[in-house]
Order: sequence, then structure tokens, then C-alpha cells
Amino acid sequence: MIPCQRDRFAIPEGVHYLNCAYMAPLSHDVIAAMDAGARAKASPWRYRPADFFTVSESFREKAARIAGVAADCIAIVPSASYGLAVAAANVPLARGQEVVTLAGQFPSNVYVWQELVSRVGASVRAVERPSQSCWSEAVLETIHPDTGIVAVPHCHWADGRVVDLVAVGAKCREVGAALVLDLTQSLGAMPIDLAAVDPDFAVAARYKWLMGPYGTGMLYVAPRHHGGTPIEHNWINRAGSEDFARLVDYRADFQPGARRFDMGEKANPPLLMGAGAGLDFLLTFGVEAIAASLAAQTEALAARAAALGLEAAPVGTRAPHFLSLGFPAGVPEGLTESLAAREIHVSLRGTSLRVTPHLYNDAADAEALIAALG
Repeated sequence: MIPCQRDRFAIPEGVHYLNCAYMAPLSHDVIAAMDAGARAKASPWRYRPADFFTVSESFREKAARIAGVAADCIAIVPSASYGLAVAAANVPLARGQEVVTLAGQFPSNVYVWQELVSRVGASVRAVERPSQSCWSEAVLETIHPDTGIVAVPHCHWADGRVVDLVAVGAKCREVGAALVLDLTQSLGAMPIDLAAVDPDFAVAARYKWLMGPYGTGMLYVAPRHHGGTPIEHNWINRAGSEDFARLVDYRADFQPGARRFDMGEKANPPLLMGAGAGLDFLLTFGVEAIAASLAAQTEALAARAAALGLEAAPVGTRAPHFLSLGFPAGVPEGLTESLAAREIHVSLRGTSLRVTPHLYNDAADAEALIAALG
């Protein structure tokens, strides 16, 4: 178990925040990095042309280490929806084909496909999960020769149940379908082997399990798409943009790798330096160790909740960092409001109570939650 890291965060004593899947609190280091980034822009005469590139490349390298890929495969995006829009613009979909999603999938990974299928004459097929199982079997059974795109997460945002992405990736290659992943609720807290999965695109917003500020994200782009079409055309993504004196020598070629897909005004020191500090926190321990520590927390909570008559799927069916508690008689009315009044902060998603701790949680947080539920 990684020791509790609460002292790195501004969480007051008596506040029991078990809601990282909603939004991670910013650590002291992230806040300090954002402040340093803002101060860098307070003196623009000291902000050199090279700084437009060094800050973003530092972030890109750290993001690549978290994902276990080459830095050339990472694009800097402001949100999951932006990255998914890039994917939708660069994966083929023909009339009559299907886009496979999960039932109740997060809207940002649904709306973009609804718009695409309406434009090309295709359809979206939302997979329903059999009761008490993970999503893998249902997804694999749905993929067939008419599947054009599979757009799924690693774990469902509401219940934490997982998708076997290695198996799904293999099935996609078998039928010739593209694979697009939203890893917002898993990257940084759950190991993934992107080389084995081999997605076309994979995006993650940074304000949850990647411990960064809102308005930042990362997009993995498989090398086979490095010659693709970006959804915006800004100056800094073109080749030679390091030379400010020659920016009007307009170029048709781009910066190497996935950089052509970077968002405009990516060189934003407060956001990127803050996001980088969030990654530093994760890299200090490693994703595998973090996942093991979070699994220990959620399993201990699940065992104590079971003694109260509450139901939870085991790790393996659910992601290690997610605990979804089911109530046999249904969720009591006003439960989350009652818990919040006691400074116990969790989320209600569907018919379950979503409990998502992180390394800043301690034994007092678990005790408070179980006592209140009791």
C-alpha cells in the first residue's frame, strides 16, 4: 500500500472526499505549478519564443510516460470531446455500418457518433450489459463485419465495470473496425497496455484520475493516423513554426507525429505546468502501484458495506479504483445530500452509490462513510 498522501492536498480535517471520478482535488504542487505558469505570462518580455514549445513538450513527454507510448503519439487537447472529434474526423465509416457504444455511456462519447452516423447514413448500437457482469462479453458479441467503429471506455463511468480492451481490440482488427477509447475514468488509476490493445485513438481528460486542472487533456494517436486531418489549423502545429520571423512563409507540412492534432493556443503555461505537476504525482508511484492501493481501499470498503447488506461487484468485474454500491430496496431518497451534510462526498450514478477514493483518503474517510451508511 502506498502511504496516505493527504498532506499533499488542501483537504480540511473532517472532510471525507471519496469522489475522484467526479473531480480530483488539485494538490499543493499543482497549484504552485499553475501559479508559476501564470507568473511566467505576467512578464511576457521574459517569455521567449522557445518557451511556446518547451512547456508543451515537457507535458507531452510526461503524458506519454503515463500512457506507456512514444511522445510523438500524444496530442495536446482541451477535453475528451475535442479528442473524440479528432477521431471521428479520421476514422472511416460507411453507409449502413454501425458504431458500437455502451448503454448509458458518457455523453461526450455518444453525441459525436450520433452526429457522424446521421451524416453518413450509419447507425449507433448501444450494447446492453447483462445483470451483474462486466461489459466485455456483450461488446464482443456485438462486433460483427458491419461494425465500422467501436467507441468504448476502459470502465463504465457510472458503475466502474470493465471492458476487456485487449480482446475488443483483437475483435476489431478481425472485422476491420476502428477502435476509439475514452480513458477519462481509467488512465492514471488503472494499467493499460496500448500496444496490446492497439486503438486508433484514445483520449483522456485530465481533471479526474490524471490529477490535473480542468481544460486539459491528452490524445493518443496511433502511428497509422499521423498523416491525418486536424479539426483546426493553427500556426504552431505547422512545420517550422519555431522560427517566428518566417511564420508567413506558409507551410503545408506539419510538426511531426500527433502534434498536427494539438489544440490551438496549447502553449498555456498555467494549465500545462499544472497538468504536468499532476502527472509528476502519478509518476512518483507508478500506475500499477496506485491501482493496487486503490483496489485495497475499495475492497475493504466493499467488505464492510456488504455487512450492511449493500452489493458490489468484485475487482476484475469492476475497475480497481471504482466501487459502485447497490441497495437491495433501492437508493434511499436524499442519500447523497445526507452524506454531504456530514462532509462525506460521493456520487449517485444510476441506481448505485459511486465511491471513488484516491491516495489522499485515509482510515477516517472509510470510517465516516461506513458509519453514515449504517
